[in-house]
Amino acid sequence: MDLAKLRIALARALWAVCVLFALILASAVLMIALEANPANDLVRFVVDRADDVDLGFFDLSNPIKDFDTALAETQDTKTALFNYGIAAIVWLVVGRIVDRLVRP
Repeated sequence: MDLAKLRIALARALWAVCVLFALILASAVLMIALEANPANDLVRFVVDRADDVDLGFFDLSNPIKDFDTALAETQDTKTALFNYGIAAIVWLVVGRIVDRLVRP
């Protein structure tokens, strides 16, 4: 395998990882918005993984933007959507930049 093919494969793999992280964040937002059962193992796994990949800046315990609305039932959904949404976008942008840097 020559160097160009190796770099293309590496760029694809890095892009796939960044897309996977963005999908995890989007899935966590969906589960929070739908008020999925937090005792469910799958829900807990996805939300925990989202907490792992939120880059530390967009976590829900110390969010960039915390919505404090009169409608308390939508507060958590808005906060998760805003913070995890930005984190997902950041992952996609970083993934595309890394893809362009690594690809020959």
